[in-house]
Amino acid sequence: MGLKVAKFGGSSLADGIQLTKTKNIITADPERKYIVVSAPGKRYEGDVKVTDLLYLCKAHIENNLPYEQVFQVICDRYMAMAVNLGVTVNLVPEYEKIRQNLQRGASSDYIASRGEYLNALVIAAFLNYDFVDTEGLILFDAKGSLLIEETNAALSSELKKHKCAVLPGFYGTMPDGKIKTFSRGGSDITGALVARAVSADVYENWTDVSGFLMADPRIVPEAKPISTISYKELRELSYMGASVLHEDAIYPARLANIPINIRNTNIPEDEGTMITDTAVSSNQVITGIAGTKDFDVIAIYKNMMASEKGFIRKLLTILEDFDVAIEHIPSGIDNLSVVVNKKDVEGKVEDIVDEIRRKLAPETIEIFEDVALIATVGHGMSSRQGTSAKLFTALAEGGVNIRMIDQGASEMNIIIGVANRDFEKAVRIIYDAFVE
Repeated sequence: MGLKVAKFGGSSLADGIQLTKTKNIITADPERKYIVVSAPGKRYEGDVKVTDLLYLCKAHIENNLPYEQVFQVICDRYMAMAVNLGVTVNLVPEYEKIRQNLQRGASSDYIASRGEYLNALVIAAFLNYDFVDTEGLILFDAKGSLLIEETNAALSSELKKHKCAVLPGFYGTMPDGKIKTFSRGGSDITGALVARAVSADVYENWTDVSGFLMADPRIVPEAKPISTISYKELRELSYMGASVLHEDAIYPARLANIPINIRNTNIPEDEGTMITDTAVSSNQVITGIAGTKDFDVIAIYKNMMASEKGFIRKLLTILEDFDVAIEHIPSGIDNLSVVVNKKDVEGKVEDIVDEIRRKLAPETIEIFEDVALIATVGHGMSSRQGTSAKLFTALAEGGVNIRMIDQGASEMNIIIGVANRDFEKAVRIIYDAFVE
């Protein structure tokens, strides 16, 4: 199929057994030339991820507590992996450097990044691939935003020098040379950046699930797998809570039109889910269902609102001043609802309402708490008459009250708001209505 970049998550790299599976996957296809790795994940229920242990070391130092015992646990884990794999890699100088930087007050980003760094050193030795550090190659600006084109140029230039390489995920460098990490799951982004830089034919993302399912299996145990999904559909599902792939990992691959293949390290024969630029024709009306709980809705009514210039801008400015992000804005002629994450407005609701009353003088303001959002997503929805009617009828017959409706002009998704208590029931009803 051509050149492949493969990213392996923490569950795929947790111990020697998982690493042996990973090596077998890589060596089974000589086109898997560039490997991006996360830090080791949990080996068993109750285990602690290496990244969390590193954060714990930092917390101990900041609180003047001894950290050496926790740090030794980390060192022993990597040494045990190297011994079990039969590889020779001298990590002692690396441990000492990290220990010194800890004592000198190194940032949390630096400390957290060392999990990926050390793991990449071990795995490069295990595979007999080159080790390429992403420090100085993945670049951020002074505000911490990814410099995507500069990063692409730096990675492309460096990786041309390496036939096969292992790179640590999750981090890059600020203009002052300090380490900057992505958010949790950010190794997915590193993999996508590497895939674009080497013009890969496929970006494989190996994890502990065989791709995406049409609904959360904790709610719909028999949820069907999604064999193919478009970037746009995945973006909608990821934003609404489907968490197999970091949502920001889609963009770099999409820029270069590189398909993303979600695969299962433990069941490598499964083809998983292929993410492509264009939707594949299917008899299925919807592609998937995803949702999240714990939103609040600020509902505003003002007579002649539609003719009042700047009303929405003023409202958004108020919310920006309170550092509140907007999720959705369903609206009518004289009414407007703003959906916000509950945690963003915690302790601020009364002040926000007072400010809205003072600056916008609405007739009424209502706050609806504990709302769950559910997105029903699929390219097939726009060409099928009666899709919305089918969804709303099924929910009504199932006894679920819809608090909010929002549909984009593309007709690729329908977002509804229901009470938190009805969330699981609503997802189940929608799945049963559309999936045979």
